[in-house]
Amino acid sequence: MMIAHSFRGEAFGPAQRLHGATYVVDATFRRATLDADNIVVDIGRAAEELRAVVAELTYRNLDDEPAFAGMNTSTEALARVVADRLAERVHAGALGDAARELEGLIVTLHESHIAWASYERTL
Repeated sequence: MMIAHSFRGEAFGPAQRLHGATYVVDATFRRATLDADNIVVDIGRAAEELRAVVAELTYRNLDDEPAFAGMNTSTEALARVVADRLAERVHAGALGDAARELEGLIVTLHESHIAWASYERTL
């Protein structure tokens, strides 16, 4: 996922200016038991829905997006947004009926091999 954005606040130093960020996005799905097919979730459907969520953000200047007005779109905040949007799709049935038994998910945004952040939520 490639985005442009800027931050507000002295804590962000030069990142207060408009800059770009590129992320590799991972999603981990959790449940206590495997389903009847011995899987946690249909990985094909999960990948398809994750791609769709990421596509909504890719090649955007997040400073111009109404959904992000007033928000510092930190790596952590973007991980939360992706997790929440993915959760909406789970609840809508996009990952199939068996996915309704999912208990949680974790979304990790990797900026590099040494810098990443995750957001975990229940479903």
